[in-house]
Amino acid sequence: MERVSCAVIPGDGIGPEVVAEGVKVLEAAAELDGGLAFDFTEFPWGCEYYARRQEMMPADGLDTLAGFETIFLGAVGYPGVPDHVSLWGLLIPIRRTFQQYVNLRPARLLRGVRSPLRDREAGSIDLVVVRENSEGEYSSMGGRLHAGTPAEMAIQNTVFTRMGVERVVRYAYELAGKRRGHLTSATKSNGINITMPYWDEVVAAVGADYQHIRSDQYHIDALAAFFVTRPDTFDVVVGSNLFGDILSDLAAAVMGGIGMAPAANLNPERRYPSMFEPVHGSAPDIAGRGIANPIGQIWTAKMLLDHLGKEELGAALLDSIETVLARGETLTPDLGGHASTSDLSDAIVAEFRSRE
Repeated sequence: MERVSCAVIPGDGIGPEVVAEGVKVLEAAAELDGGLAFDFTEFPWGCEYYARRQEMMPADGLDTLAGFETIFLGAVGYPGVPDHVSLWGLLIPIRRTFQQYVNLRPARLLRGVRSPLRDREAGSIDLVVVRENSEGEYSSMGGRLHAGTPAEMAIQNTVFTRMGVERVVRYAYELAGKRRGHLTSATKSNGINITMPYWDEVVAAVGADYQHIRSDQYHIDALAAFFVTRPDTFDVVVGSNLFGDILSDLAAAVMGGIGMAPAANLNPERRYPSMFEPVHGSAPDIAGRGIANPIGQIWTAKMLLDHLGKEELGAALLDSIETVLARGETLTPDLGGHASTSDLSDAIVAEFRSRE
């Protein structure tokens, strides 16, 4: 029996609601596999924890998480706690301490889902954004000067290292080789004249080792437009921390809704735990109402299964999601239905179990 230790951080807003359904799905996956078991340990960290203790997690939180193989996260953020406090107090320290330098965000138009783009059929949008997840525009370097005076100024530095760019680009090329053999790099070297030409140079240097992969690059503004006008032309898209963040949210909208978008924060070398979280936020406006779409969290569970080498099980789970969506009988309000979070999750689990 393969036992996998999994730290569960439900987080804020709708996080606890969708995480409960994601855990339910992972337990079903373990039963279907027969040789897999999860040891879940839940941690109540997040904005409510911050309200009580003025910290998003304990001082030894990262040491605690280091002992787990995987981390299953719901959502971070809630009114009353500034976003830069919630994000830099929990999510970003986890990503950086555990060298989760690949943020993997697939976007696919599923059966039964209508894209806001007209005349798009299921499967016609199927791309993956590989986001550099450890440095770039989100580097915590800079500060303020003359605070509180008319001369106040703020500076934040963008940091690209050769190691940081090269390793994420190489991962993206390897992924493209396993998919449809096409890689696109997001840049803005015409306007950002130091860091982005450097990014382009490293992409080209790594690409020399992958001449069998078709590659191209676009400036981020044009690329954002192309995500809307011709998303079917993209396979693997690699971008810096900021560009990858924005593009993946746009891709989620194009595929039918950010509530269905999954993500994985990966340490490919597996020296540290990887973390799995949906793209959507904590959605405090619908928290506690039982109507949140759980598909983003469930699809994220599929990515966790893939990470464990259970790709066939993961594929069956994604197909189960699509089958339920295509039936159209059990849909949450954001999908045009009246089902609750647990109703939709239960329907997916039932379909998943039928694959036994």
